[in-house]
Amino acid sequence: MVQYSNELKEEIRSANDIVEVISQYVVLKRSGRNYFGLCPFHNEKSPSFSVSPDRQYFHCFGCHKGGDVFTFISEIEKVSFKESVEILAERANIQLPTTQNEAFNAKQYLKDRMFKINIETAMFYHERLYKPLAKIAQDYVKQRKMDNNTLKSFKIGYSGEYNELYKMLKAKGFKDEEILATGLVNKNDRGEFIDRFRRRLMFPIMTVNGKVVAFGGRRLDNNEKMAKYINSNENLIYSKKKHLFALNIAKQSNEKKLILVEGYMDAISLHQRGVHNVVASLGTALTEEQGRLLARYAEQVILSYDSDGAGQEAILRALEILNKLGCDARVIQMEGAKDPDEYIIKYGSGRFKLLVDNAISLVEFRIKMLKNKYNLENATDKVKFLKEITKILAQVENKIEREIYIEKVAEKYNISKEAIYAEVNKLAYSKAPSKEILNRKINSSVIKTEEISEAIIKREKMILYLLINNYDEAFEKITKEITEEDFKVEINKKIFKAIVDAKDANKDNILSIVSNIEDQDLQAHISEIMVTDYEITSVEKCIEDIIIIYNKERLNNRKMEIIKKLDNTEKLTEEEIAKLETELNNIIIELAKKK
Repeated sequence: MVQYSNELKEEIRSANDIVEVISQYVVLKRSGRNYFGLCPFHNEKSPSFSVSPDRQYFHCFGCHKGGDVFTFISEIEKVSFKESVEILAERANIQLPTTQNEAFNAKQYLKDRMFKINIETAMFYHERLYKPLAKIAQDYVKQRKMDNNTLKSFKIGYSGEYNELYKMLKAKGFKDEEILATGLVNKNDRGEFIDRFRRRLMFPIMTVNGKVVAFGGRRLDNNEKMAKYINSNENLIYSKKKHLFALNIAKQSNEKKLILVEGYMDAISLHQRGVHNVVASLGTALTEEQGRLLARYAEQVILSYDSDGAGQEAILRALEILNKLGCDARVIQMEGAKDPDEYIIKYGSGRFKLLVDNAISLVEFRIKMLKNKYNLENATDKVKFLKEITKILAQVENKIEREIYIEKVAEKYNISKEAIYAEVNKLAYSKAPSKEILNRKINSSVIKTEEISEAIIKREKMILYLLINNYDEAFEKITKEITEEDFKVEINKKIFKAIVDAKDANKDNILSIVSNIEDQDLQAHISEIMVTDYEITSVEKCIEDIIIIYNKERLNNRKMEIIKKLDNTEKLTEEEIAKLETELNNIIIELAKKK
């Protein structure tokens, strides 16, 4: 029986995006970072089947089946693992080896030889950097303040003259066709073999697992006729859209975020100065494949491109790609330097990390770019600016997120919040089906959006999620500030009451207590709450924010009651009026503190 190598299985897995494969069998809908649908392995009414594009895994919270794309095909088609490999190989047009398949074996052999050539080449270039003949490269390294640890970590090297690499590879026993396949050496019309990279500082490009697949080379002299940077051509083992420079090193930082820069030197400079979670996009515009790679290894991607016009346009394109993939992508706002390398050398890693912490979202970045187009001192320009802003805000699907941006815009540009809401809602709902606007179905309970906002519905679900999943941390804090009467959705109120009334509840048994609620509608609703991704990064902060919102709402409601009473003072004594005015003043002060 033919055995498939781990490398081949990884190639097949990478060529079959799990979301695309499963979408052929299951209707999937994005929710946060993941996709959800009805599980194909058991009967269910609420979607509990989750697919992660980042991790390339699926999991059903109902029947608990899970695994990678091979496991899914094996389960859904009821075939062996080997047969699932064959099905997916055929889908990706990847030829599998057989005892008779000499063409495949020859191709696999050539790939193996190309990897070996690249390793030998990387070591050859790296060793040459330390020799006297590499003085031009050594001077450049000193000028860019690269230390020896950095040179060794990134295997930075120096390419020689004419055909020195070719001669070394031939001496190692590699054949001409193998060497030419890598693109490291070219053959001219006279039949001479000439190295592609000559007198350049060399940067090996590696897979996430550290295999050398290509090279980038930087010109070291002032010959403007020569390209400043040249890279390996695509070949049998290298496709630039599928790789990111330094990802093999950055993933070792175990950070939950990755910083994306434009060039090799930006990435290397940041790494050397203590910012280790940095990758570069190989000098090309970010591709969807690179976006998936970023999303797979990070929960958040921070872009730090050059501050020129081209860099800012590239950021916008990259943000849109990452946003479509459901990735939390943000942009560094950098002033006083043209690129990350110059900034960190000039101001230090502490200030750079502060920029990372204060990075802005796609929406904020688009608004900032828009602002540069208009003179906001001019009334006509300001109206145009605001119309464009409302178009941007209307595209924000998450209602809570949209509300936050509207608050920010209204405050920053001194505009009526109600006016922005009116324009945004007009755009947001203009294309929505009328049934979706009028009704929201939560299992068997129908909620009218005219009466209860989407933000309140989500907030109430989040409270129940916290009480079920983080009972010990959440119960006392939440029930001290929030009561059953604060809930607007009846089904949520019932679940909240059941949790509050539960006897001897604790972190270990609260889920089983909730599961014992006999009402089927409540159970269906609870399962929906459980599989939803609320993107909670800090339970403590989430609870605190929810309590603040409820306290603000109570204060606002009381404020409106007092204002209504003061509008009709005929029935009030002077003492009552003074008392109400004092209370109103205290409420206004309290609300100001909570902003």
